[in-house]
Amino acid sequence: MRSYHIAVLGPIPRDHITTHTGDIIEKYGGVNNPVIAISKLLEDQGTVYPVTHVRKSDHGPVNDILKDYKNVNLDFIRSEADMGDIISLTFVDQNKRIEKQTGIMNPITPADVAGILHCDVFVCVPITDYEVPLETVKYLKESGKGVVIFDAHGPTNTLTVQGDRTMRFWADRDVWLPYIDVLKMNLEESHACWFKKEFSIEELADFDFESTDHLSDFATHVLARGVKALIVTLDSSGGVLFTQKNGSVHEQRIHSVRVDHVVDTTGCGDSFAGGLGFGLLENSTDYIRAMKYANALGAQRTQGRTFEVFKSKAETDDIIVRNYGEL
Repeated sequence: MRSYHIAVLGPIPRDHITTHTGDIIEKYGGVNNPVIAISKLLEDQGTVYPVTHVRKSDHGPVNDILKDYKNVNLDFIRSEADMGDIISLTFVDQNKRIEKQTGIMNPITPADVAGILHCDVFVCVPITDYEVPLETVKYLKESGKGVVIFDAHGPTNTLTVQGDRTMRFWADRDVWLPYIDVLKMNLEESHACWFKKEFSIEELADFDFESTDHLSDFATHVLARGVKALIVTLDSSGGVLFTQKNGSVHEQRIHSVRVDHVVDTTGCGDSFAGGLGFGLLENSTDYIRAMKYANALGAQRTQGRTFEVFKSKAETDDIIVRNYGEL
């Protein structure tokens, strides 16, 4: 039986969360979500490598969370620089939130990933523009052998000197695209990735983040520059997959995995990216199957506040079959 290897790059922030129902949650999130979700899916068939930097005071607690998952390798969680993300999230509704950040992680460099170039998949889930820099993504693509999945949440968000986390245009987008195999983002982030040559002041003041009219043109642009699949999530509506077939852009919508009650949406995007990574292990171009796993993990993440929400492969496969009819 083949053994799979999957790396997950990004922060493990110390989060203070106020949910849309007023509940307070304090936990270590970020990379922990896809790592634990993938760990439960992989079981004894591979290894997961979280790659991150944390505060020295957080290193022990983070290791304590992950040490019981026997297929998780902790060697690439580092704290020598004593720098890590510390974030406060206040949800105003189920999906919208106000973000403050008081701690900053040092970037993941090529030296940090030199020991995991054998991985089958690299899942990059930065939440801010400095955490997984271009030089590292380029190094993974050129020196590694695995599929590079990249979440645009990172380069479309930045941090001000007053601790405010705010959106930004991904102005150097085209420099990155040749080194990304699968580009994942939400609809709001897609607007930060697709911009005009010039805006009027009025256009910028009245930006329509709910519009999907730009997606086809954006996908054409992205796929022409080396990306093999563009995936844009649409919250409870699921997501849309863009690929190139016979020289033409092909669009396919995949509905979400339905949940009856949402407890907490923090970490859904990271979990979704983890599902993509797991779904591409056996077949690196089966994006439909990957999106089914991504939707399943995103749905699982909404169901509670702990990592117990993530299920075994058998249970997750059952969820997928019940929602989609087949794996």
